[in-house]
Amino acid sequence: MGLLDKLSGWLGLKKKEVNVLCLGLDNSGKTTIINQLKPANTQAQEIVPTIGFNIEKFKSSSLSFTVFDMSGQSRYRNLWEHYYKESHAIIFVIDSGDKLRMVVAKEELDILLNHEDIRSKKIPVLFFANKTDLRDAMSSVKVSQMLSLENIQDKPWHICASNAIKGEGLQEGLDWLQEQIAQSHQNNEQMND
Repeated sequence: MGLLDKLSGWLGLKKKEVNVLCLGLDNSGKTTIINQLKPANTQAQEIVPTIGFNIEKFKSSSLSFTVFDMSGQSRYRNLWEHYYKESHAIIFVIDSGDKLRMVVAKEELDILLNHEDIRSKKIPVLFFANKTDLRDAMSSVKVSQMLSLENIQDKPWHICASNAIKGEGLQEGLDWLQEQIAQSHQNNEQMND
């Protein structure tokens, strides 16, 4: 059973479509993370760089997930904004071993958070400080400082250290994300009553 199946089981919600954007610079590990989230029998054996974007759909007893794996190559980043309106959560993946491009990651994050379709939403943002197994990798605390995550005050966010190849840290992040989605779902139902 994949992590997304577990997530949907814990939510215990009526059948609901959840759109999750998986964003980050190229080579940060987005596709590998999504592959780990899929049920074991559908996981790819080899991961290749994403050109443009991939859409992965997962169904479970209570939720239907649509995960948009967006290419992080600079020429494709302008595609991200076309998916902001319909998203319920964002997973932002950072290569914690790539100190040189941390400034670019911060710039892209700032553009994302200030976009009109995201700025006003209380959408949960899960950060994976990925590739923590690398010798020169920064800690999730250091990545958080470099991205100035403490300045995000208008939406829930959480950062996890991760090693996508081994699946380490992904469960912690998904536990947090499922809690946020469930909370958001409850708040929306109360507002509609």
